[in-house]
Amino acid sequence: MKSSLTNAFFGFSLPVLLVAQCARSADWPRWRGPELNGISHETGWQTQWPVDGPKRLWKVAVGIGFASVSVSNGHAFTTGNVGADTDNVYCLDAATGKQIWKYSYPSPLAPKYYEGGTSATPTVDGDRVYSASRKGDVFCLDSADGHLVWSKNVTKELGEAIPTWGFAGSPLVDGDLVILDTGKAGTAFDKKTGKLAWASGKSESGYATPVPFDAGKDRLLAIAAADSIAVVKAADGASVWNFPWKTDYDINAADPIISDGRLFISSGYDHGCALLDISQAKPSVVWQNKSLRNKFNNAVLWKGHLYSADEGGSLKCVAWDTGKVKWTDDSFGTGGLIIADGKIIGLSEKGELIVADATPDGFKPISRAQVLGGKCWTIPVLANGRIYCRNAKGDLVCLDVAGN
Repeated sequence: MKSSLTNAFFGFSLPVLLVAQCARSADWPRWRGPELNGISHETGWQTQWPVDGPKRLWKVAVGIGFASVSVSNGHAFTTGNVGADTDNVYCLDAATGKQIWKYSYPSPLAPKYYEGGTSATPTVDGDRVYSASRKGDVFCLDSADGHLVWSKNVTKELGEAIPTWGFAGSPLVDGDLVILDTGKAGTAFDKKTGKLAWASGKSESGYATPVPFDAGKDRLLAIAAADSIAVVKAADGASVWNFPWKTDYDINAADPIISDGRLFISSGYDHGCALLDISQAKPSVVWQNKSLRNKFNNAVLWKGHLYSADEGGSLKCVAWDTGKVKWTDDSFGTGGLIIADGKIIGLSEKGELIVADATPDGFKPISRAQVLGGKCWTIPVLANGRIYCRNAKGDLVCLDVAGN
Protein backbone atom coordinates (compact mmCIF):
# COMPACT_ATOMS: atom_id res chain seq x y z
CA MET A 1 0.00 0.00 0.00
CA LYS A 2 1.20 3.51 -0.69
CA SER A 3 0.08 7.09 -0.39
CA SER A 4 1.33 10.16 -2.27
CA LEU A 5 0.68 13.73 -1.22
CA THR A 6 0.75 17.29 -2.40
CA ASN A 7 -0.53 20.12 -0.26
CA ALA A 8 -3.10 22.84 -0.82
CA PHE A 9 -4.81 25.40 1.40
CA PHE A 10 -7.92 27.47 0.83
CA GLY A 11 -9.24 30.30 3.01
CA PHE A 12 -11.83 33.07 2.99
CA SER A 13 -11.34 36.40 4.72
CA LEU A 14 -14.78 37.87 4.19
CA PRO A 15 -17.38 36.30 6.53
CA VAL A 16 -20.25 38.11 4.83
CA LEU A 17 -19.24 36.69 1.45
CA LEU A 18 -18.99 33.20 2.93
CA VAL A 19 -22.49 33.42 4.44
CA ALA A 20 -23.91 34.55 1.11
CA GLN A 21 -22.15 31.71 -0.69
CA CYS A 22 -23.46 29.09 1.75
CA ALA A 23 -27.00 30.35 1.25
CA ARG A 24 -27.01 29.08 -2.33
CA SER A 25 -24.39 26.33 -2.46
CA ALA A 26 -23.71 23.12 -0.60
CA ASP A 27 -21.18 20.32 -0.21
CA TRP A 28 -22.05 16.78 -1.27
CA PRO A 29 -19.97 14.70 1.18
CA ARG A 30 -21.27 11.20 0.44
CA TRP A 31 -23.21 8.92 -1.91
CA ARG A 32 -26.56 10.50 -2.80
CA GLY A 33 -25.73 13.69 -0.92
CA PRO A 34 -26.04 15.11 2.59
CA GLU A 35 -29.41 13.48 3.29
CA LEU A 36 -28.79 10.29 1.27
CA ASN A 37 -31.75 11.03 -0.99
CA GLY A 38 -30.23 12.34 -4.22
CA ILE A 39 -31.44 15.89 -3.52
CA SER A 40 -29.24 18.98 -3.39
CA HIS A 41 -30.31 22.09 -1.49
CA GLU A 42 -28.26 24.24 -3.83
CA THR A 43 -30.06 27.16 -5.51
CA GLY A 44 -29.11 29.87 -7.95
CA TRP A 45 -27.07 27.63 -10.26
CA GLN A 46 -27.28 28.10 -14.03
CA THR A 47 -29.85 26.00 -15.82
CA GLN A 48 -29.62 27.81 -19.18
CA TRP A 49 -26.49 26.82 -21.11
CA PRO A 50 -24.85 27.57 -24.48
CA VAL A 51 -25.32 24.95 -27.18
CA ASP A 52 -22.03 23.28 -26.29
CA GLY A 53 -22.91 23.16 -22.59
CA PRO A 54 -21.50 24.71 -19.45
CA LYS A 55 -17.87 25.81 -19.32
CA ARG A 56 -15.55 22.93 -18.55
CA LEU A 57 -13.29 23.83 -15.64
CA TRP A 58 -11.18 20.69 -15.76
CA LYS A 59 -10.95 17.07 -16.84
CA VAL A 60 -8.88 14.32 -15.19
CA ALA A 61 -8.46 10.56 -15.59
CA VAL A 62 -9.22 8.60 -12.40
CA GLY A 63 -9.24 5.03 -13.71
CA ILE A 64 -11.94 2.52 -14.57
CA GLY A 65 -14.97 2.37 -12.33
CA PHE A 66 -18.42 3.64 -11.50
CA ALA A 67 -17.89 5.46 -8.20
CA SER A 68 -19.53 8.84 -7.93
CA VAL A 69 -17.96 11.99 -6.45
CA SER A 70 -18.08 13.35 -2.90
CA VAL A 71 -17.33 17.03 -2.34
CA SER A 72 -16.31 18.54 0.99
CA ASN A 73 -14.31 21.59 2.10
CA GLY A 74 -13.05 22.44 -1.37
CA HIS A 75 -12.00 18.89 -2.21
CA ALA A 76 -13.53 16.26 -4.49
CA PHE A 77 -13.11 12.54 -3.71
CA THR A 78 -13.57 9.53 -5.96
CA THR A 79 -12.03 6.16 -6.82
CA GLY A 80 -10.87 4.23 -9.88
CA ASN A 81 -8.84 1.20 -10.98
CA VAL A 82 -5.59 1.65 -12.93
CA GLY A 83 -3.33 -0.93 -14.53
CA ALA A 84 -5.99 -3.63 -13.96
CA ASP A 85 -4.55 -4.39 -10.51
CA THR A 86 -4.66 -1.21 -8.40
CA ASP A 87 -7.49 0.86 -6.95
CA ASN A 88 -6.91 4.50 -6.08
CA VAL A 89 -8.80 6.80 -3.74
CA TYR A 90 -8.33 10.34 -5.03
CA CYS A 91 -8.55 13.70 -3.29
CA LEU A 92 -8.69 16.50 -5.86
CA ASP A 93 -8.88 20.26 -5.68
CA ALA A 94 -12.57 20.78 -6.46
CA ALA A 95 -11.88 24.01 -8.37
CA THR A 96 -8.91 22.91 -10.49
CA GLY A 97 -8.86 19.09 -10.51
CA LYS A 98 -5.27 19.10 -9.19
CA GLN A 99 -4.44 15.98 -7.20
CA ILE A 100 -4.05 16.72 -3.49
CA TRP A 101 -3.38 13.11 -2.52
CA LYS A 102 -3.91 9.55 -3.70
CA TYR A 103 -4.21 6.37 -1.66
CA SER A 104 -3.51 3.12 -3.54
CA TYR A 105 -4.13 -0.53 -2.72
CA PRO A 106 -4.03 -3.78 -4.71
CA SER A 107 -7.33 -4.79 -6.28
CA PRO A 108 -8.17 -6.58 -9.54
CA LEU A 109 -10.16 -4.86 -12.27
CA ALA A 110 -12.44 -7.92 -12.40
CA PRO A 111 -14.62 -7.12 -15.41
CA LYS A 112 -17.71 -9.32 -15.70
CA TYR A 113 -20.12 -8.38 -18.50
CA TYR A 114 -19.05 -4.77 -17.84
CA GLU A 115 -15.79 -2.84 -17.44
CA GLY A 116 -15.17 -3.65 -13.77
CA GLY A 117 -13.27 -1.30 -11.48
CA THR A 118 -14.45 0.50 -8.38
CA SER A 119 -18.09 0.78 -7.33
CA ALA A 120 -18.37 2.47 -3.92
CA THR A 121 -18.26 6.25 -3.47
CA PRO A 122 -16.03 7.65 -0.69
CA THR A 123 -17.77 9.09 2.37
CA VAL A 124 -16.38 12.22 4.05
CA ASP A 125 -17.03 12.65 7.76
CA GLY A 126 -15.16 15.52 9.42
CA ASP A 127 -11.44 14.92 9.01
CA ARG A 128 -11.87 11.33 7.83
CA VAL A 129 -12.67 9.69 4.49
CA TYR A 130 -14.12 6.17 4.36
CA SER A 131 -13.80 4.03 1.25
CA ALA A 132 -14.64 0.41 0.43
CA SER A 133 -13.43 -2.00 -2.24
CA ARG A 134 -15.24 -4.71 -4.17
CA LYS A 135 -13.14 -7.33 -2.36
CA GLY A 136 -14.21 -6.33 1.14
CA ASP A 137 -11.58 -3.79 2.16
CA VAL A 138 -12.73 -0.89 4.33
CA PHE A 139 -10.38 2.08 4.68
CA CYS A 140 -10.43 5.04 7.03
CA LEU A 141 -8.15 7.79 5.67
CA ASP A 142 -7.17 11.22 6.92
CA SER A 143 -8.97 13.71 4.67
CA ALA A 144 -6.10 16.22 4.79
CA ASP A 145 -3.21 14.05 3.62
CA GLY A 146 -4.64 10.59 2.80
CA HIS A 147 -2.69 8.63 5.37
CA LEU A 148 -4.26 5.38 6.57
CA VAL A 149 -5.93 5.61 9.98
CA TRP A 150 -7.28 2.04 9.99
CA SER A 151 -8.39 -0.69 7.61
CA LYS A 152 -10.39 -3.91 7.74
CA ASN A 153 -11.33 -6.67 5.33
CA VAL A 154 -14.73 -8.24 5.94
CA THR A 155 -13.95 -11.39 3.95
CA LYS A 156 -10.58 -12.15 5.52
CA GLU A 157 -11.46 -11.11 9.06
CA LEU A 158 -15.16 -12.03 9.28
CA GLY A 159 -15.55 -14.65 6.57
CA GLU A 160 -18.27 -12.68 4.76
CA ALA A 161 -18.96 -13.92 1.24
CA ILE A 162 -18.21 -11.68 -1.72
CA PRO A 163 -21.27 -11.32 -3.98
CA THR A 164 -20.94 -12.14 -7.67
CA TRP A 165 -20.06 -8.60 -8.79
CA GLY A 166 -18.19 -7.64 -5.64
CA PHE A 167 -19.29 -5.35 -2.83
CA ALA A 168 -20.74 -2.14 -4.24
CA GLY A 169 -22.43 -0.18 -1.45
CA SER A 170 -20.79 2.98 -0.13
CA PRO A 171 -19.83 3.30 3.53
CA LEU A 172 -22.56 4.89 5.67
CA VAL A 173 -21.34 6.95 8.61
CA ASP A 174 -24.11 7.22 11.21
CA GLY A 175 -23.28 8.41 14.70
CA ASP A 176 -20.15 6.62 15.89
CA LEU A 177 -20.42 3.82 13.36
CA VAL A 178 -19.43 3.19 9.76
CA ILE A 179 -21.88 0.66 8.28
CA LEU A 180 -21.69 -1.38 5.09
CA ASP A 181 -24.03 -3.58 3.08
CA THR A 182 -21.93 -6.72 3.59
CA GLY A 183 -22.85 -10.07 5.09
CA LYS A 184 -26.45 -11.15 5.55
CA ALA A 185 -27.78 -7.73 6.65
CA GLY A 186 -24.91 -5.34 7.21
CA THR A 187 -21.69 -4.92 9.16
CA ALA A 188 -20.68 -2.03 11.43
CA PHE A 189 -17.35 -0.76 12.74
CA ASP A 190 -16.43 1.96 15.20
CA LYS A 191 -15.64 4.85 12.87
CA LYS A 192 -12.69 6.08 14.98
CA THR A 193 -10.90 2.81 15.71
CA GLY A 194 -12.18 0.26 13.21
CA LYS A 195 -13.24 -2.07 16.02
CA LEU A 196 -16.07 -4.38 14.99
CA ALA A 197 -19.39 -3.18 16.43
CA TRP A 198 -21.63 -5.89 14.98
CA ALA A 199 -21.95 -8.31 12.08
CA SER A 200 -25.04 -10.04 10.71
CA GLY A 201 -23.72 -13.25 9.17
CA LYS A 202 -21.46 -14.56 6.43
CA SER A 203 -23.89 -15.00 3.52
CA GLU A 204 -23.71 -12.90 0.36
CA SER A 205 -24.98 -9.33 0.55
CA GLY A 206 -26.87 -6.99 -1.72
CA TYR A 207 -25.13 -4.21 -3.64
CA ALA A 208 -26.66 -1.07 -2.11
CA THR A 209 -25.87 1.42 0.66
CA PRO A 210 -27.65 1.16 4.05
CA VAL A 211 -30.29 3.84 4.65
CA PRO A 212 -30.83 5.12 8.23
CA PHE A 213 -34.20 6.22 9.59
CA ASP A 214 -35.94 6.77 12.91
CA ALA A 215 -38.94 4.80 14.19
CA GLY A 216 -40.10 6.02 17.56
CA LYS A 217 -37.06 5.97 19.81
CA ASP A 218 -35.16 3.53 17.62
CA ARG A 219 -32.51 4.32 15.03
CA LEU A 220 -32.95 1.77 12.26
CA LEU A 221 -31.25 0.78 9.02
CA ALA A 222 -32.90 -0.39 5.82
CA ILE A 223 -30.56 -2.70 3.96
CA ALA A 224 -31.04 -4.18 0.50
CA ALA A 225 -29.89 -7.73 1.21
CA ALA A 226 -29.33 -10.42 -1.41
CA ASP A 227 -32.89 -11.76 -1.28
CA SER A 228 -34.82 -9.34 0.92
CA ILE A 229 -35.13 -5.89 2.40
CA ALA A 230 -33.82 -6.15 5.94
CA VAL A 231 -34.44 -3.61 8.69
CA VAL A 232 -32.09 -3.80 11.67
CA LYS A 233 -31.24 -1.68 14.68
CA ALA A 234 -28.33 0.63 13.99
CA ALA A 235 -26.84 0.20 17.46
CA ASP A 236 -26.36 -3.57 17.41
CA GLY A 237 -27.64 -4.96 14.09
CA ALA A 238 -30.56 -6.76 15.76
CA SER A 239 -33.24 -7.75 13.23
CA VAL A 240 -36.50 -5.75 13.32
CA TRP A 241 -38.18 -7.20 10.25
CA ASN A 242 -37.38 -8.76 6.90
CA PHE A 243 -39.39 -8.45 3.67
CA PRO A 244 -38.69 -11.13 1.02
CA TRP A 245 -37.46 -9.58 -2.23
CA LYS A 246 -35.89 -12.32 -4.35
CA THR A 247 -34.51 -11.18 -7.71
CA ASP A 248 -32.62 -12.83 -10.55
CA TYR A 249 -28.94 -13.29 -9.66
CA ASP A 250 -29.69 -11.89 -6.15
CA ILE A 251 -29.10 -8.36 -7.38
CA ASN A 252 -30.66 -5.72 -5.15
CA ALA A 253 -28.56 -2.66 -5.93
CA ALA A 254 -30.80 0.39 -5.46
CA ASP A 255 -31.04 1.88 -1.98
CA PRO A 256 -34.46 1.79 -0.30
CA ILE A 257 -36.28 5.15 -0.24
CA ILE A 258 -38.12 6.00 2.98
CA SER A 259 -40.71 8.73 3.51
CA ASP A 260 -43.68 9.20 5.85
CA GLY A 261 -43.83 5.65 7.14
CA ARG A 262 -43.39 4.07 3.71
CA LEU A 263 -40.50 2.36 2.00
CA PHE A 264 -39.91 2.05 -1.76
CA ILE A 265 -37.86 -0.78 -3.20
CA SER A 266 -36.95 -1.45 -6.83
CA SER A 267 -34.76 -3.96 -8.66
CA GLY A 268 -33.78 -4.72 -12.23
CA TYR A 269 -33.81 -7.84 -14.38
CA ASP A 270 -37.51 -7.16 -14.95
CA HIS A 271 -38.32 -7.63 -11.26
CA GLY A 272 -40.03 -4.29 -10.63
CA CYS A 273 -40.81 -2.21 -7.57
CA ALA A 274 -43.07 -1.92 -4.54
CA LEU A 275 -44.15 0.57 -1.92
CA LEU A 276 -44.40 -0.82 1.60
CA ASP A 277 -46.24 0.55 4.59
CA ILE A 278 -43.72 0.27 7.43
CA SER A 279 -45.67 2.21 10.06
CA GLN A 280 -46.70 -0.98 11.86
CA ALA A 281 -44.73 -3.83 13.39
CA LYS A 282 -44.72 -5.74 10.10
CA PRO A 283 -44.50 -4.23 6.59
CA SER A 284 -47.41 -4.50 4.19
CA VAL A 285 -47.61 -3.89 0.44
CA VAL A 286 -49.30 -0.65 -0.66
CA TRP A 287 -48.70 -1.38 -4.35
CA GLN A 288 -46.35 -3.47 -6.48
CA ASN A 289 -45.70 -3.38 -10.24
CA LYS A 290 -43.00 -3.05 -12.91
CA SER A 291 -43.28 0.68 -13.54
CA LEU A 292 -39.66 1.09 -12.39
CA ARG A 293 -36.87 -1.46 -12.53
CA ASN A 294 -33.80 0.06 -10.91
CA LYS A 295 -30.92 -2.12 -12.02
CA PHE A 296 -28.30 -0.15 -10.06
CA ASN A 297 -29.04 3.59 -9.92
CA ASN A 298 -31.65 4.98 -7.56
CA ALA A 299 -34.87 6.83 -8.14
CA VAL A 300 -35.21 10.24 -6.48
CA LEU A 301 -38.39 11.13 -4.59
CA TRP A 302 -39.49 14.73 -5.12
CA LYS A 303 -42.86 16.19 -4.10
CA GLY A 304 -44.80 12.94 -4.28
CA HIS A 305 -43.20 11.54 -7.42
CA LEU A 306 -40.28 9.27 -8.23
CA TYR A 307 -37.88 10.26 -11.02
CA SER A 308 -35.58 7.59 -12.37
CA ALA A 309 -33.97 5.80 -15.27
CA ASP A 310 -35.67 2.47 -15.89
CA GLU A 311 -33.83 -0.71 -16.80
CA GLY A 312 -35.38 -0.54 -20.26
CA GLY A 313 -33.51 2.70 -21.01
CA SER A 314 -36.20 5.30 -20.46
CA LEU A 315 -36.45 8.18 -18.02
CA LYS A 316 -39.65 8.03 -15.99
CA CYS A 317 -41.83 9.86 -13.53
CA VAL A 318 -43.89 7.59 -11.27
CA ALA A 319 -46.45 8.57 -8.63
CA TRP A 320 -45.30 7.62 -5.12
CA ASP A 321 -48.78 6.84 -3.78
CA THR A 322 -50.05 4.72 -6.68
CA GLY A 323 -47.09 3.50 -8.73
CA LYS A 324 -48.64 4.87 -11.93
CA VAL A 325 -46.33 6.17 -14.65
CA LYS A 326 -46.88 9.89 -15.30
CA TRP A 327 -44.50 10.25 -18.23
CA THR A 328 -41.68 8.48 -20.07
CA ASP A 329 -38.77 9.75 -22.18
CA ASP A 330 -36.96 7.12 -24.22
CA SER A 331 -33.73 9.01 -24.98
CA PHE A 332 -31.98 8.65 -21.62
CA GLY A 333 -30.68 5.10 -21.49
CA THR A 334 -29.40 3.55 -18.27
CA GLY A 335 -28.08 6.79 -16.79
CA GLY A 336 -28.44 8.45 -13.41
CA LEU A 337 -29.84 11.62 -11.92
CA ILE A 338 -30.16 13.89 -8.92
CA ILE A 339 -32.56 16.77 -8.20
CA ALA A 340 -31.67 20.33 -7.20
CA ASP A 341 -33.98 23.32 -6.77
CA GLY A 342 -36.86 21.46 -8.40
CA LYS A 343 -34.78 20.47 -11.43
CA ILE A 344 -33.63 17.08 -12.66
CA ILE A 345 -29.90 16.93 -13.36
CA GLY A 346 -29.43 13.77 -15.37
CA LEU A 347 -26.45 12.20 -17.13
CA SER A 348 -27.59 9.85 -19.87
CA GLU A 349 -25.90 6.55 -20.59
CA LYS A 350 -24.17 8.16 -23.60
CA GLY A 351 -22.89 11.21 -21.71
CA GLU A 352 -25.55 13.83 -22.42
CA LEU A 353 -26.13 16.12 -19.45
CA ILE A 354 -29.77 17.18 -19.12
CA VAL A 355 -31.56 19.69 -16.94
CA ALA A 356 -35.36 19.41 -16.83
CA ASP A 357 -38.19 20.49 -14.56
CA ALA A 358 -39.05 17.84 -11.98
CA THR A 359 -42.78 17.82 -12.58
CA PRO A 360 -45.35 15.09 -13.24
CA ASP A 361 -46.84 17.22 -16.02
CA GLY A 362 -44.41 15.90 -18.61
CA PHE A 363 -40.74 15.73 -19.53
CA LYS A 364 -39.71 19.36 -19.90
CA PRO A 365 -35.99 19.71 -20.70
CA ILE A 366 -34.44 23.13 -20.12
CA SER A 367 -30.88 22.48 -21.32
CA ARG A 368 -28.96 19.54 -22.67
CA ALA A 369 -25.36 19.10 -23.82
CA GLN A 370 -22.95 16.30 -24.69
CA VAL A 371 -20.30 16.47 -21.96
CA LEU A 372 -18.73 13.00 -22.10
CA GLY A 373 -18.36 10.01 -24.38
CA GLY A 374 -18.34 6.33 -23.56
CA LYS A 375 -20.59 4.59 -21.06
CA CYS A 376 -21.99 6.80 -18.30
CA TRP A 377 -23.75 4.88 -15.54
CA THR A 378 -22.60 7.14 -12.69
CA ILE A 379 -24.89 9.84 -11.29
CA PRO A 380 -23.81 13.46 -11.78
CA VAL A 381 -23.11 15.60 -8.71
CA LEU A 382 -23.84 19.29 -8.13
CA ALA A 383 -21.82 21.03 -5.42
CA ASN A 384 -20.92 24.68 -4.95
CA GLY A 385 -21.79 25.77 -8.47
CA ARG A 386 -20.03 22.86 -10.19
CA ILE A 387 -21.40 19.70 -11.81
CA TYR A 388 -19.16 16.62 -11.80
CA CYS A 389 -19.70 13.89 -14.43
CA ARG A 390 -17.83 10.62 -14.90
CA ASN A 391 -17.76 7.77 -17.43
CA ALA A 392 -16.79 4.13 -17.02
CA LYS A 393 -13.21 4.48 -18.28
CA GLY A 394 -12.58 7.17 -15.70
CA ASP A 395 -12.88 10.52 -17.46
CA LEU A 396 -14.04 12.94 -14.77
CA VAL A 397 -15.14 16.40 -15.86
CA CYS A 398 -16.08 19.42 -13.77
CA LEU A 399 -18.49 21.96 -15.29
CA ASP A 400 -19.11 25.53 -14.16
CA VAL A 401 -22.79 26.28 -13.46
CA ALA A 402 -22.23 28.91 -10.77
CA GLY A 403 -24.88 31.63 -10.77
CA ASN A 404 -24.07 35.29 -11.17
